[in-house]
Amino acid sequence: MERTAPPPAASDAPAPEPPAPEAPVSDACFPDVAGLLDGMPRQRERGETDAAGTPWTRTATAAPDTRVRFPRLLRLLPTPTGTPFTFVYGAVLAVISLVAAQLDPAVVHTLHQGSSTDVAHLVRTPVLVLVASASWIAGGILSPYALALLFVLTALERRIGGVRTAGVFLFGHIGATLATEVPIGLAVVAGQLPASSLHRLDYGVSFGVAASLGALAGLLGPWLRWPLLALFGWVLVSDLIAFTDPLTDWGHPIALTIGVATWPLVRRRYRDRQPVAAG
Repeated sequence: MERTAPPPAASDAPAPEPPAPEAPVSDACFPDVAGLLDGMPRQRERGETDAAGTPWTRTATAAPDTRVRFPRLLRLLPTPTGTPFTFVYGAVLAVISLVAAQLDPAVVHTLHQGSSTDVAHLVRTPVLVLVASASWIAGGILSPYALALLFVLTALERRIGGVRTAGVFLFGHIGATLATEVPIGLAVVAGQLPASSLHRLDYGVSFGVAASLGALAGLLGPWLRWPLLALFGWVLVSDLIAFTDPLTDWGHPIALTIGVATWPLVRRRYRDRQPVAAG
């Protein structure tokens, strides 16, 4: 016998009514904060326009600067564009020193004698020997004066330019050379020195470096200027006390004094270059 489920009995209770939609919350129950948001612009999407109808685009955020910045210490070294005089002159001195290191010492001594700014050469070929003398570094490429030339001329050229730096160097080189050699010639003429003193060996860049250092000191702050002059002056006084080469040792203080005497000129040039450097 097949069984079937009886239909559900109808209920006499009425069906529940669906819930009534909630009434919207009135703005009257919240404080008026419209005036507090006037200074905060609404974020517009792409394609929206402002009140004047001008299309508005989102301002791109600047990308972080990821460039590698070289340390300021590299400014102490010469560069072909920043300090062309020091770079070229230093390269020439380096090549001459490296070539001389490979030559026979007797050949190098002969070249030094031909480049010596002694009285005999100054009388015959003054321009040639003054230039040739400044092509040698006494003591080699790693001598203290070679390193001083590199840093001092670089710092000076960055402040007053290559032409004036070359002028200060030559002024000290020529002035100190004449200040030490002319008295020798006069002493030989007066019979106070033998004729062999007219051929005294004298070459190198030290006079020009001393004058350049003296000029550079005038462009530095007092906290660096006076200790630098005091330290270099102490070295020069020590050389004079040692009395190993009196004429050359006297030439260094003379060259330093020549550099100090250029302070008004180099300071004026340094001030004139400031607007150009700032731009």
